[in-house]
Amino acid sequence: MKTADVDILTVPGWLDSGPDHWQSRWERNLATAKRIAQDDWHAPDKDAWVSNIVSAVGQATRPAVLVAHSLGVIAVAYAAPQLQGKVAGAFLVAPADVDNPSAWPPNQGHAWPADSFGFAPVPMHPLGFTALVLAAADDPYCAQDRARAFADAWGAGFVDVGQAGHIADHSGHGPWPDGLLRFGKFLAGLKA
Repeated sequence: MKTADVDILTVPGWLDSGPDHWQSRWERNLATAKRIAQDDWHAPDKDAWVSNIVSAVGQATRPAVLVAHSLGVIAVAYAAPQLQGKVAGAFLVAPADVDNPSAWPPNQGHAWPADSFGFAPVPMHPLGFTALVLAAADDPYCAQDRARAFADAWGAGFVDVGQAGHIADHSGHGPWPDGLLRFGKFLAGLKA
């Protein structure tokens, strides 16, 4: 598949993805890319996020491909049972380990609320569609061995992206050309 063949639905994480984040850049540069908006980026509610993902996928006019980052990855894992047969694939970048938020540094000056709004525990069941998890060795929001365990449980492929932090604009991954190349290869391997 190519980008023109799919509806690319980006699923940002907690606090949303700013204008310099690679997800925002992809949305501006890929004609079929669209952000799944959430009602509250600061106090995320799992059920609301899942509902918005399911709704956006249901409105897709071409095969849907999810491109999630951080908490968005966990929301996709929760939404997966309702997405069977509707999602061609999911490109899952830097999952947030919501089971261990006490280890997280502040994000843009915000601390993760003590109540995780239903996101914990991380779902550990097969997603039911093709997926690829990309994780860094030094991500402060999720140890790489945990990210690899998520990928194994989800039936997803796994890519070690090396020393890349949380793979966001704050870690120097605004444009993230390597990610776009990997995404292109991921799309090429999907079946219609």
